[in-house]
Amino acid sequence: MKSFRQPVATTLALAAALLLASGAQSRETGQVFVSSEKDNTLVMVDVARAETTGSAPVCKRPRHLQLSPDRSRLYVACSDGNHIAVWDIAARKVVDKLEVGDDPEMFDISPDGRMLYASNEEDSALTGYDLVTHRKMFEVKVGGEPEGVKVSADGKTVYVASEVASTVHVIDVASRKVVKNIAVGKRPRRFLLTASQLWVSNELGASVSLIGLADHAVQGTIEFRPPGMRAEDVTPVGMALSGDGKTAYVGLGRANHVAVVDVANHQVRGYVLVGKRAWGLGLSRDGRRLYVANGLSDDLTIVDTAAMKAVKTVRAGRSPHSVVVDD
Repeated sequence: MKSFRQPVATTLALAAALLLASGAQSRETGQVFVSSEKDNTLVMVDVARAETTGSAPVCKRPRHLQLSPDRSRLYVACSDGNHIAVWDIAARKVVDKLEVGDDPEMFDISPDGRMLYASNEEDSALTGYDLVTHRKMFEVKVGGEPEGVKVSADGKTVYVASEVASTVHVIDVASRKVVKNIAVGKRPRRFLLTASQLWVSNELGASVSLIGLADHAVQGTIEFRPPGMRAEDVTPVGMALSGDGKTAYVGLGRANHVAVVDVANHQVRGYVLVGKRAWGLGLSRDGRRLYVANGLSDDLTIVDTAAMKAVKTVRAGRSPHSVVVDD
């Protein structure tokens, strides 16, 4: 009987990936990171002082951000650079570039920390990229202008939102194929995953569609009507979920508000006035502070979630897009 031994390099790479996924080296820096599209930078905000502390060049048109499982690095979608930049937080510099295809906008990382899935807006495709072997593994064609990407909790399914088709594509990771197309509201943008549902924000539908995870059917819709705002200005995009899964926050774009939603009954508890074009959202680990990137007022609003009100606004570069909270 032949014995099988993996190459040492492969074994070490896999071990490293598992270590990252476990969060064994997890740490927090007490910073908020904001991608500034027009400045091509990352903006840093100190959590304790609630002040902008500086910025650093990262790539052309940085957009979506996500921390590595061990929180030592930040992945940055570089739309005009046609790659994902890997930013070392301690060294404050780019240490790697992932060639995921043209115009990546959003992405998500598998629960085991091995795969990164990116939407390529201009190519109408989803790319699967292996973070251990540093290779693009596959590409799946989807509807026009794909944006939001979300991996299921078990890592077996990837969801992609097509803005043009007003559709959520369900992709089976094993077969690398679209297995279902779900019609949602107009111009779907971002995802939020609860215990039993996938939420998708419909920018031109002024709503969030609720998709059941068991049957991938739309179970309902949440509509938003902040007081004093025109209906056409309600353009939901970014969302965030509290650590206990009970409260969702939805940025309402040009309505300049964030909606606070009860996850269990899908009722809007209230609205918080923030900056112009509330876009990307990030929540602190303890859930006490919500950070809102405002794309037209070029700032970041800090919201006290218990009081449901904005407590401070700080500068965040030009056209801030996404927010990551490392605290």
